[in-house]
Amino acid sequence: MNRFISATAFALSLALTAVALPRGAFAFETAAEYAVLMDYESGSILWGKNADEQMHPASMSKLMTLDMLFGAIRDGSVSLDDEFKVSENAWRKGGAASGSSTMFADLNTVVPVHAILRGIIVQSGNDACIATAEALSGSESAFAEALTERGKAIGLTNSNFTNSTGWPDEDHLMTAHDLAVLARHIIMEFPEFYPIFKETDFTWNGIKQGNRNPALYLDPSVDGLKTGHTEASGYGLVASAKRGDQRLILVLNGLPSERARADESVRLLDWGFRSFKHYKLFTAGTPVENAPVWQGTYGEVPLVSQTDIDVILSTEQRRNMKVSVLYDTPVAAPVAAGQRIGTIRIEAPDMPVREFPLVAGGAVERQGIFGRAMGALKHMILGG
Repeated sequence: MNRFISATAFALSLALTAVALPRGAFAFETAAEYAVLMDYESGSILWGKNADEQMHPASMSKLMTLDMLFGAIRDGSVSLDDEFKVSENAWRKGGAASGSSTMFADLNTVVPVHAILRGIIVQSGNDACIATAEALSGSESAFAEALTERGKAIGLTNSNFTNSTGWPDEDHLMTAHDLAVLARHIIMEFPEFYPIFKETDFTWNGIKQGNRNPALYLDPSVDGLKTGHTEASGYGLVASAKRGDQRLILVLNGLPSERARADESVRLLDWGFRSFKHYKLFTAGTPVENAPVWQGTYGEVPLVSQTDIDVILSTEQRRNMKVSVLYDTPVAAPVAAGQRIGTIRIEAPDMPVREFPLVAGGAVERQGIFGRAMGALKHMILGG
């Protein structure tokens, strides 16, 4: 027999880790050809447009190069004081001579890693990226292969890298969804480096350049991450903002101008923070329901979740949310603390049904022979 959540337990409810809302579940128009709005805490995709279609990511894919460099620093194979050489290849393909984004590092000079980081993050320097690729993998082509493999390992399901910079190439492709996953990974895994993304300028070789992320200047809650632009990609942006306890990640690409990129980033973030909120359902260890126990030393056992359960929902979803508890009743003694007993189910419009395990919040021993006999007799006389 299955039993649904009681009115008392339902009244406690009102949020879910790792809710994945369908792309396009909410009608919101954007001029961007590709877009994703992600909840940072859960990784939920709250809204999107062509979110899983491959696109040219331009310099936004430099986030993958940064992930590789952050990892090398973290594991000790590279230090912030190490120096990367600017080879002729890095200088010609990524320096001022190329007409591309550059940190203006001179040919055959060495640049300390702490400056390389800012050359990539703040100045979007292709020369800094290529110098990194050659230092870590020996060549940019070998580094690109490593990027693709690393991407798969961190959950980028539809990305392929052919270079370290995002330089136009028909096979250098990502999705907006993958870029959001990558941004979340960087914020979560490398908090010691993330503040660099908010730095508004950096000077190298006597040349001061400003951070190209327009949202940093327009919205004080924005603290990262990266812009991109080529003819093939249009204007794009990966941004993250935190207001109160809530952080959102936004990816846009395929916009027609810098102004459109700036306007859309602020507009979409404002909409996201207005439209979606976290709601706490149950705290780990707090009883959700009491399940009757058959032939136990106690007549009931509390059912608890071992983790906090919260969801990010729109106002409409919260209004129509349904929370249920399912388990076979009665539960037969003995019951061990932490034993899986049932499931809590959360349902809301435009959201996949989510289920989480409920376990016994305490132990219940089995009655002795006399107690079990009396219980059986009572059951025969009075029923279940």
